This record gives sequence, structure tokens and C-alpha cells, in this order.
Amino acid sequence: MNYPEQMYHYHVWASQIIMQRVQELPPAVLHQEVGSSFPSLAHALSHMYAVDQMWYLVLTGTSMPEALQICMPRNGETFATIEDYFERYAELSNQYFDWFSQQTNLEQTILLDNPFAGVRQTSFAEMVLHLVNHGTYHRGNISTMLRQLGHASVMNDYSKFWYEDSNATV
Repeated sequence: MNYPEQMYHYHVWASQIIMQRVQELPPAVLHQEVGSSFPSLAHALSHMYAVDQMWYLVLTGTSMPEALQICMPRNGETFATIEDYFERYAELSNQYFDWFSQQTNLEQTILLDNPFAGVRQTSFAEMVLHLVNHGTYHRGNISTMLRQLGHASVMNDYSKFWYEDSNATV
């Protein structure tokens, strides 16, 4: 397994860990309002999911402006239960795993037309690492939101992944 793929495995593992923590709490916590980066944990998870979908579309050939147009409306849509998030994340991660299995060169570049930053040649590896970094940032938001709601978070650091996931070696 190459490094970007390993990092994607970490992203999936860490997202599952944080969702498992939410699942341990009373169901109402998912939609409980909190004064933070997002109005609720559900909104934060929906944002992460929408962005993961958007990057999947870009990696599979959709232009970034079109992928944003498709996925960003989903940014504010929340699912009813944490189980709904588990299901959707699992479906999307399986699509990513299939995509990885078909790749022979993650250093391959495409001309990425990012409406927020401009046009540049960007490798598949860079996009995957950005996706992982984006998820890490928002899992940090979720940890803070959990604390604001009176609940402990859970460690989901990359270093813990090394010890808990058998795929964590390159």
C-alpha cells in the first residue's frame, strides 16, 4: 500500500472512531445545537461527507466546479441518525477503495480548476492528502464540539492508528 492510500485508510478509521464515540452518546446529541464551527455534530459530519464526495468526483474525472455544484448543496443536509452516517461513509469509502485498486500512478496530475484558489496541475496524491487533512481538521472541530456539549471525545490521532489498524504499514 502506498502512502496516500495508507493516509486514506487512516481517514476512514479516524472518522469511524469519532462516529463510534457519537454513537455511544444519547441520540439527541447528534443534532443538539452548539455554538461552534458548525451548528451541530450532524452538520460537521455532513460537511465532511459532502467534501469527501466532491473530491471523489474530482478524482474520477468530474471538474471541480461541477463536483462542487453537485456536492455542496448536500453540505447543509443532515441525516437523522449516526447509523445513517456510518452507512453513507461506508458506501463512499468503498468507492474510494475501488478507485485506489485501479490506480497505477498517484503522482499523475490533472489540471485542477479550483474556484477558490485558481488553476494548477495537481496530483492525485496531493488531492488525497488534502482530503485526509480536511477530515483531520474537522474531526478536531467535532472533538471540541463534544466537549462543549459536556462529553469527552476520543483519541483518533494518526499515531493511534499505527497501533490499531493492521493496514497501517507501508
